[in-house]
Amino acid sequence: MATKLTGTVALVTGASSGIGAATAHRLAEDGASVALVARRKDRLTDLAAEIEKTGGTALVVEADITDRAQAEAAVQRTVEHFGRLDTLVNNAGLMLLGPVVGADADEWERMIAVNVQGLLYTTRAALPHLLKAAEDGPRRVADIVNISSIAGRVAWNGYGVYNLTKFGVNGFTESLRQEVTRRHVRVGVLEPGGVDTELGSHNDHKPEVREAIGTFYEQTEVLAPDDIADGVAYMVTRPRHASVGELWIMPTDQA
Repeated sequence: MATKLTGTVALVTGASSGIGAATAHRLAEDGASVALVARRKDRLTDLAAEIEKTGGTALVVEADITDRAQAEAAVQRTVEHFGRLDTLVNNAGLMLLGPVVGADADEWERMIAVNVQGLLYTTRAALPHLLKAAEDGPRRVADIVNISSIAGRVAWNGYGVYNLTKFGVNGFTESLRQEVTRRHVRVGVLEPGGVDTELGSHNDHKPEVREAIGTFYEQTEVLAPDDIADGVAYMVTRPRHASVGELWIMPTDQA
């Protein structure tokens, strides 16, 4: 029996763990063929095997999307392999926290490269294919979902440049939505609160930051990656005439 995304192709960045892996699983369950994009090929290979074991179709694409040529090649390989692209989930992200005063500028550049430039490179490469998919079916609509954060809505002390990247993602998403929505490419942002992923571990070299993150996770019943994958699936399976521009998903006990 056909499922909601049968005949479509999705590309998920940051697919080697957490939200990206869960989203790839979910879109495959809904019938999409999924391109798994990340740097850790061994994890992608394991994920592809899991998806195929349950009847899905997956393509492993090892790429560092902070390199524009690699981001473009990842999109091109997906289209060459599957023949089309209907859904792009820009999930790859990096969170390095701490004060602005005395900060390591290299960490800022790494966050901007992943959270902003990588998203831009992948989106730019994907747009011609998404516009074409929206014209010729099977659903006559295509989707971009950008994974942002509550940190794209609220600024906190110690989150400065991470806030910068996520506020930027939100602004870019809305601008692009207005540009292409009448061509039936739906563009939306999904903003999670606390999720049980590897994101916090990026700060393991900063004891004070890691302690604060650990305390939060001890005191909060955080979301699972599957909760966010459910949100992505909801956004991309709406009827053609309905577009979800923003979805904010929070743990119930996170204020």
